[in-house]
Amino acid sequence: MTANTLQLAAQLGQLLLTRHWHISCAESCTGGGIGYAITAISGSSAWFKQGIISYANEAKENLLNVDRHTLVTYGAVSQQTVEAMAQGAAMLANAQVAVAVSGIAGPDGGSVEKPVGTVWFGFFVDGEVTSSCQLFTGDRQSVREQAVDFALQQTRILMEKH
Repeated sequence: MTANTLQLAAQLGQLLLTRHWHISCAESCTGGGIGYAITAISGSSAWFKQGIISYANEAKENLLNVDRHTLVTYGAVSQQTVEAMAQGAAMLANAQVAVAVSGIAGPDGGSVEKPVGTVWFGFFVDGEVTSSCQLFTGDRQSVREQAVDFALQQTRILMEKH
């Protein structure tokens, strides 16, 4: 984990702590990297509720209440799925903030429509759900690290708007 990742997690934690809010996460391609970064910060138990690694579609459906129709129609790597994941993570943890991520880290699994490096992010902040799609470059580890950093930074930015 980089110093930048730790700094992003600490900044997010400070903002959550100031607001007396809690965060949860639902991760697919990052495999728990967001939760790992958050819990690397001393005192994070005051603002981090839980993380779910929902790698398989069945986990997204069973743990986060992502509708099967959404997964079949749009796929796991889609705006609709990550928004549902973020909502599910927030509701499950009774948290004011949740971040969800699903993507194609590679080196396999890409397509013309969704190339390797495509990562969708879902954000739940104080009842509002938004999403973002990013295309990262590099190998599998690099895509995952960039996704973790983006998730932490974008969550903080969205919180600052509330």
